Amino acid sequence: MTSFIQKTFRTSEGRRWLQVLVMIGALMLSLLIAQTSPQISLLVVAVALPIVAIGAYLLVRHPPIGFLLIIAVSTVISIDIPPIGLIATLILLLTMLWIVDMVVQRREINFVNSPTMTPLVMFTAVVILSFIVGQLPWFSIAQVPIDNQIGGVAIFILSFAAFILVAHQIRDIRWLKWMVFLFLGLAGPAVFIGMRVLPGWRQLNQLLLHPQTTGGSLFWLWLAAMTFSQALFNKKLAMKWRGMLLAILIGYLYLALGRNRAWTSGWAPTFVALFAIIWVARPKWAMPMTMVGVAGLILLFQPIYNAVFIGDNEYSAVTRLEAWRIVGEIIKVNPILGLGPGNYYNYTLLFPILGWYVEFNSHNNYVDIVAQTGILGLICFFWFVVVTWRLGWRLRNQVPANGFTQAFVYGALGGLAGTVAAGMLGDWVLPFVYNIGIFGLRSSIYAWLFLGGLVAIDQIRLAGGHLD
Repeated sequence: MTSFIQKTFRTSEGRRWLQVLVMIGALMLSLLIAQTSPQISLLVVAVALPIVAIGAYLLVRHPPIGFLLIIAVSTVISIDIPPIGLIATLILLLTMLWIVDMVVQRREINFVNSPTMTPLVMFTAVVILSFIVGQLPWFSIAQVPIDNQIGGVAIFILSFAAFILVAHQIRDIRWLKWMVFLFLGLAGPAVFIGMRVLPGWRQLNQLLLHPQTTGGSLFWLWLAAMTFSQALFNKKLAMKWRGMLLAILIGYLYLALGRNRAWTSGWAPTFVALFAIIWVARPKWAMPMTMVGVAGLILLFQPIYNAVFIGDNEYSAVTRLEAWRIVGEIIKVNPILGLGPGNYYNYTLLFPILGWYVEFNSHNNYVDIVAQTGILGLICFFWFVVVTWRLGWRLRNQVPANGFTQAFVYGALGGLAGTVAAGMLGDWVLPFVYNIGIFGLRSSIYAWLFLGGLVAIDQIRLAGGHLD
């Protein structure tokens, strides 16, 4: 029997089924761990098993289907499963399948030749080291629960994994097209649901949209960046579709600057992204537009200030500055590797903020990165940003002009600029376990998936593949 199993899994088809079994086992384990209702666990497993088996086999044969699944689930599936959520579960399963494929089928662990890989590998090592040193008692207070620390590690590593998977598994530009247009097709209606112009918008909002998706600025940022770049620069796209994309963009801007104008991080990073796209794609347009924009800011400074600092925005700005100062004091005990993923939140109780002894987070992604993974972690992050930008900057002139691929590169560069800006405002490129949590991957995942697309385009180009 043992020899039969060994002989079976030596074949190509056998190795594929081994991957399927790994995926099914992992998913079934996730369902059992969730235990939302012990009485129906066996029924759920029995019903899900054939569906998962078919889906898993398709994923083994065509791994990019998993990226389409992540986008669909994140965008229009409002349900979630504990303990880590659907998006994290999907990324984990896809990563396990990829590793099994390398180890069992190809018998080698190999990364694509891209400058983006090194900072992510180094960042992963820093996260693990930070987790280890995070077990030290930095302050005289109860240690952070280990499950929250592991959750913090998972947020970092699963985000990196999403980027790496796209970079390695997309070898046909058609998959990237599917990812972009599926995202725009599913996310576009969210604009009109938010504008409350669709009949039954309340029911649609509850049925389709998850608050962790639409509540994160990166969802709206990447929606705006991709609609803008494809509508303006993909001249191979039919005019009716370009018009629809512009309608989505205009609807978003109306929503962002109207009903949601108090949510600064919901629109400010988007404007950074749109201006970055113009500067990259059409610098001759960008200069006069920037001059007009700066002149408008100067002339209308007071009305703009009054429009932005409404509600609790002014108080929020004061508390954030104080939070950064206090977290800076906490970081001093280990500035090189930080206090470990999730740990600093527990130590904030020792430092009063505006006279109150409460737990709080920094509301700034970069302060969070330093607090959790130290200066080394921040260096790795910006190293990744720089090499990714340089890759996109190079690709913009190496891909066919006026088509999908060049428009995607423009949109990804704008999205990268806006994502970096969003991190300053506390919208999470790398969600914090005690704030938005691992479920925040629903919004941040778009950045990692689409930036991974830049590496995929470069690999297709180097292999002589077709780029539209």
